[in-house]
Amino acid sequence: QVQLVESGGGLVQAGGSLRLSCAASGRTFNSYDMAWFRRAPGKERELIAHMPWSGGNTYYADSVKGRFTISRDNAKNTMYLQMNSLKPEDTAIYICAAGRSFRAYNYWGQGTQVTVSS
Repeated sequence: QVQLVESGGGLVQAGGSLRLSCAASGRTFNSYDMAWFRRAPGKERELIAHMPWSGGNTYYADSVKGRFTISRDNAKNTMYLQMNSLKPEDTAIYICAAGRSFRAYNYWGQGTQVTVSS
């Protein structure tokens, strides 16, 4: 069982930066692939970044590629999402997830709100 808690969301102006954190409970964090999703108002949930348990071959959605960076610190049981050059269209609830492989996630956080003002 893995429990996930996001933090770091907030209100930021366009062009600004935020770093989200996802703290995981459990001793097997480093054996799970991790991912960030977001859900914008009126839109479906979108996978925006994925990192395997090994740390290699990260995935980014085209909408965030070059601006967002996913990382993890297995010693701290924590995953991060560094978000730069934020745009109003990045406004959403950001949710972290864990699973055994790409797009196969079993555990979900509650989400943290990110609002980007123009």
